[in-house]
Amino acid sequence: MKRLVILGATGSVGCSALAVVRRHPGRFRVVGLAAGRSVAALERLAAEFGPVRVAVADPSALAGRTDLWDAGWRAGPGSVAELAALPEADIVVNAIVGAAGLRHTIAALEAGKRCALANKESLVAAGEIVLNAARRGGGELVPVDSEHSAILQCIGEARRDEVRRIILTASGGPFRELDPAKLDEVDAAMALNHPTWEMGAKITVDSATLANKALEVIEAHFLYRLPYDRIDVVVHPTSIVHSFVEFVDGSVLAQMGEPNMELPILHALTWPRRPPDATLCTFDPLKASPLAFEPVDTGRFPLFGLGVEAGRRGGAAPAVFNAANEVAVKAFLEGKVTFRRMAGVVAGALEALGSHAADSLEEILEVDGAARRHAASLV
Repeated sequence: MKRLVILGATGSVGCSALAVVRRHPGRFRVVGLAAGRSVAALERLAAEFGPVRVAVADPSALAGRTDLWDAGWRAGPGSVAELAALPEADIVVNAIVGAAGLRHTIAALEAGKRCALANKESLVAAGEIVLNAARRGGGELVPVDSEHSAILQCIGEARRDEVRRIILTASGGPFRELDPAKLDEVDAAMALNHPTWEMGAKITVDSATLANKALEVIEAHFLYRLPYDRIDVVVHPTSIVHSFVEFVDGSVLAQMGEPNMELPILHALTWPRRPPDATLCTFDPLKASPLAFEPVDTGRFPLFGLGVEAGRRGGAAPAVFNAANEVAVKAFLEGKVTFRRMAGVVAGALEALGSHAADSLEEILEVDGAARRHAASLV
């Protein structure tokens, strides 16, 4: 039985992970739960799963709750990092949104855990630092994103020098066919109406701008140690093919399935094995047809190009892109900037700070804070 810590337990990916656990009671046991400040939801989950430890990132969330303190609950970012290194755990599911999850990824890897990584921002902001943490502590990174899970499954036991390139798929979001002149008229409710996936607000907006696909390109660069010119992206509106891997002999493998986050989560928890799950065995190729693919419209989605170029530049640029994008998305959701203006905010931050060096965790965190402040000033 694998013992799990789930960080971001009340969010979209966290809830999907717990749904997988419920269907496999003899295979997994939840020993730790963490969330930002959703105390009531965590109480319900703690009553159901009986974890060893519970933590909330916001210290004020437990104000006046002496009953929870007495029961072993803890609060503050440090308490979540401690949970990521919990001795009783085998696997840490990092489903925290944004760069806030970086320290917890590192803590899990340094403690020798398998980190089932849904927090792509960890690798985007600090890829080499995260990989060094895994080497130092003996931890293991297994991706939860459907696209990177697909690549992992397609590569299998092949050597990296047998991989010619990988091709990530993107749905194109809700505005793929919208007249570009009307993009300034879209609001948060429209952007959150994703055509194929049910996700949290931040990643759904990122999918609408294709910033999320840029983040995944950078993540793939570190996960699979491939140069950027061997990582491509195509738009695939139905989200049935999750990614392709092309090998040096000309063979191309694709991983397919209905758009359901529970499948890549189960794979991350059990890799390289495949336990049966009747709930997820629902694929009908006739309903999935036809499979269509399109090039990315970089004019319509400027954040995609900005993100990939930030990855190519390296240094502080990926961290700046990620931080500024988080600020821009929050401002858009609050109605403070238009949909198209988000790219301008991110571009401004990259112009100001993208050339800085960032070789240590401290430098990454410093540039992250500076990028957030600069982006906020542009908002």
